[in-house]
Amino acid sequence: MVDGGYPTPRQRRFQDCCGGSTRRWDRNCRYERSPVVGPEAVIGMDAQTKQFLDLTSVQCCVCEADNAEPVGLGNDFEYRTSSDTFVAMRCRSCGLIYLNPRPSVSEFPRIYPPNYHAFGFSEREFGLAYRVRSRLEAKRLSGWCRGLPDDARILDVGCGDGFHLRLLRGFGNSRWTLVGVDIDKRAVEMARRTGLHVRLGSVDDIDLPRDHYDLALMIQTIEHVENPVEALRSVRRLLRPGSRLIIVTDNTDSLDFKLFKDSYWGGYHFPRHWNLFNRDSLARLAEKAGFEVDDISTQVSPVNWVYSIHNALVDRETPQWLIDRFTLRSIVSLSAFTALDIVLQRLGKGGLLRAILRRPEEDQTQTANGALQQPALAELGGVRGASTRP
Repeated sequence: MVDGGYPTPRQRRFQDCCGGSTRRWDRNCRYERSPVVGPEAVIGMDAQTKQFLDLTSVQCCVCEADNAEPVGLGNDFEYRTSSDTFVAMRCRSCGLIYLNPRPSVSEFPRIYPPNYHAFGFSEREFGLAYRVRSRLEAKRLSGWCRGLPDDARILDVGCGDGFHLRLLRGFGNSRWTLVGVDIDKRAVEMARRTGLHVRLGSVDDIDLPRDHYDLALMIQTIEHVENPVEALRSVRRLLRPGSRLIIVTDNTDSLDFKLFKDSYWGGYHFPRHWNLFNRDSLARLAEKAGFEVDDISTQVSPVNWVYSIHNALVDRETPQWLIDRFTLRSIVSLSAFTALDIVLQRLGKGGLLRAILRRPEEDQTQTANGALQQPALAELGGVRGASTRP
């Protein structure tokens, strides 16, 4: 309680999520489903109840344990896609932070609304912030692409509207083959309008050639996927032995997480970030998927700082003009927190994790009956020149 006896927004939210008849949590904040109701009951529900999402309970994707404690509780502060309150859990075994319960996959069109930023990150919409980020990301991409052959094949998994692919097309070798994958039809359509080759679907399901790509990117993607282990295994199969995968994701060992983890941390991005990592849990995930870890370090990002404050302001119902000072369009707040995160990154506590993973040179894949076999490089165009590029 705050002075005067009134509950804080977070306390009210906890009371609401534990006290309603349609959403219940036990003492460990684990979700308990209410009994299924018939159509006549649904008709009688009030407007707020109808806004609840279809949620599903999960366990830790890294160690597969169901032994977790709640660390954060919050709402969709950014897009207001539902009336649910969401719980971030920390696995006691490996330290993974994961959303439990989380929306079912069928809710994707709802939790990623038409105005979702990744569907239209453009200079026209974001101005100077877009230009600054483009220069920064182009510099990072240049470093990751150093040493690639002239006819390199690059795969961007979870490419959104194709922001990074456009940067690669702009500064990279004109002979590089650039391919993107995304599960959202709207994002894919946006990317294709700019002339990019982007496939619609999950990397687990799309028919792409194995042993084929020289570099894969998962930039702010792994936290969104349903099954991170299977996603990484799928990417490993698509890479040529010895080729690299770059993962960029939110860092749960950052100062902003420690300060805002109870509710407002921007990295939660409730309810769209399902699995969040520190160095140890990300390394364990990579090794479980069959990758070698070349390096895991941190990199600078002001975004979670900015949105942590944004979320707190939204929850406290502050004036909109003040909330608008803390968004992806807010060059002043983005600049200030970039300066802060530069200092933190030098101390190994930057806002994002960057992992450089490698498919082993002598990789082995598992057959359906459990036997291990060496991948056939000629299969589906594994040998250069054996097939047309995708």
